[in-house]
Amino acid sequence: MWFVQSKILTPKRKSFQFSTLQVNPASLQHPSAEVREYACASISRLLQQKHVIPAFLQRDVVRCLGPLLMDHSLAVRETAAGALRNLSACGGFEVCDDMVTKDIMTPLVALLKECSTGLDANQLSPKKCRETNKNYIEDIANEAINLLWNVCECNNTAVSIFNKEGCLESVLHYMKKFSTNVDLAISVANCLQAVTEDNPDLLSSFNASAQQILESVMLCPESTMKHILLRTLVAGTIWNIKDTIPPGSLGSMVNAILKIFSESLAIDAGKTIIHMNEAERNRFKLAAEAGTEENMSDVMDDNVLIEDDDMEEIPKGKVRRENDISDLLPSDKWELKEVTALLTAQQTALEIIVNMCCSEDLSDDEWEELSSSDESDLFMENSYNEGSGLLMSPLCLSDEVNSAFLNNLIPKKILEKTAFPNSVALDICMHNLSWKPLIKKLNAVQCRALTCLHSILLVSDVDCLGGPSALQSLAQHLSELVFAKMELPTDTEFLEAITSALRALLQTMASKNISQCMSPEQLLAICEAGIHSSNASVRVNVVSILGISGSVLAKGQDTAETLKMIGKFLLEVAMKESSLVVAGEALDALFDVFADGEEAEKAAVQIKLLPALKEFQPVFKMRMRKEGRGQYSSDQLCVLDNVKMNLRRFIAYQETLGKTPA
Repeated sequence: MWFVQSKILTPKRKSFQFSTLQVNPASLQHPSAEVREYACASISRLLQQKHVIPAFLQRDVVRCLGPLLMDHSLAVRETAAGALRNLSACGGFEVCDDMVTKDIMTPLVALLKECSTGLDANQLSPKKCRETNKNYIEDIANEAINLLWNVCECNNTAVSIFNKEGCLESVLHYMKKFSTNVDLAISVANCLQAVTEDNPDLLSSFNASAQQILESVMLCPESTMKHILLRTLVAGTIWNIKDTIPPGSLGSMVNAILKIFSESLAIDAGKTIIHMNEAERNRFKLAAEAGTEENMSDVMDDNVLIEDDDMEEIPKGKVRRENDISDLLPSDKWELKEVTALLTAQQTALEIIVNMCCSEDLSDDEWEELSSSDESDLFMENSYNEGSGLLMSPLCLSDEVNSAFLNNLIPKKILEKTAFPNSVALDICMHNLSWKPLIKKLNAVQCRALTCLHSILLVSDVDCLGGPSALQSLAQHLSELVFAKMELPTDTEFLEAITSALRALLQTMASKNISQCMSPEQLLAICEAGIHSSNASVRVNVVSILGISGSVLAKGQDTAETLKMIGKFLLEVAMKESSLVVAGEALDALFDVFADGEEAEKAAVQIKLLPALKEFQPVFKMRMRKEGRGQYSSDQLCVLDNVKMNLRRFIAYQETLGKTPA
């Protein structure tokens, strides 16, 4: 998760030091509005450091800041909302739960409704208006909407309160400002996408007027990257509320959504980074020549702040969409804001396409199992039917979605995003502190593209995938991604995504007897790298890949030596693997590889498969009794029970073949 930095951290009106008084939550009750504002600002900045959050929670900072959302001073309201936004973003799930428990929603809902009422009145503090031309109502709303987004994404009670209090009307009222305040509209769109996901109770609130507001945003002709992001997020919200769309309009709605995604994915992020970085350097050069030293000083200060963004990691075991912080990047970083918006739009589009490919929503664990990393070009040309960009057509999707996929060349554009990022663009990001966080976002786009590829492979017919030659080209492309560098990849997210896509592809090819173009040595190399991953999903993928490939080899001639290597590898995993799920997958793979065929029988004897499994059988049963309950889900235990039963049957089958211990 990114560090979320409030715009009030570096006030332009005056400079000040964060004193002990200002950090002390007691100063939030000071009679002076300016002291309260500075206290909120200092706390906001400190809350970006995760290690200080527990101390502030112990001092009940939520209940101290909450009432200030309705302070008579607009400046205090904004800084308080910014501090709470930082707390919710940097504190994670548990902190958001605590904030809801401490009733942050009551003042937050009141603030959102009051700001919505005052939005059209454009109520400004006369003093601030003269000095900065600042619209406090919209800026307060932006901070409040981001806070609402964070807590609703983490806490179901917050979503229930959103529904019950009729917050949708107020939130949509802010969306109407999209033509003059795109940052506010993006915040609203992020929030809407979160609250409409798996929330059937909210659907009845999306009347014709509400849908018209969203449709007007989707039809906005502005071509900036921020507007592309806005349209993408709104398209995602429309998909979430698709059950409210009349059946006769469903086809046009789906086509409109995928047209927006197609336009987003069609943009080359690498070239955009190169172009925008050059534009930024030219602008800074002109500013320096004009002698605007103050502006250049601000740039250097802002660079230091951006470095913090890159240091924050997503909490282990958590799956949470990254907060969009493009509105909080320094005001003179508009080129960086544009690129950030583009990459966020592309990642969002790919994530929604995955949902469109799945008949049921993915669980967090399933989403993690589907993930990976970034972008390559030359492979694509031979993989599509001329003119259509068709590599794959998701047949199990509805006719409306299937047709829209093909009309908007979605499969082609997904494949383009699986390639590695432009090396020149990467070099720019590596050597520019402000732009360095983009590397993480570039990798995320590649990972989501590989996830999309995996999903489409699961739901597609071979003929509509482009036929055997297209699948072989795709296998070659995936192998090139793995072996592109001198060393095999170790990045967990990339390994997870590439092995998931490869597993789905090899399974599809094996089911249709399509010859595999990856050598056993290559597959073993991938599996050797993956089996040492700390991520169990990666380990499950690689043993499954070996099982698929081994079962194909078992039907061939003169493959016993390769089958021996595969068998030894899988046996070692089954016996030494710490995770029962991975061990069970390795056993399943062994059953597939040595189920039939003369070469498989020969290899099984040479590696002493039967005695090894007979010796391991009671160990596996004991592990299931000891470790099964409490550590694994009911679904996982059901699979493991099947593995245990199949192990008994496989041993009996091997014994009928006359295989005895040497």
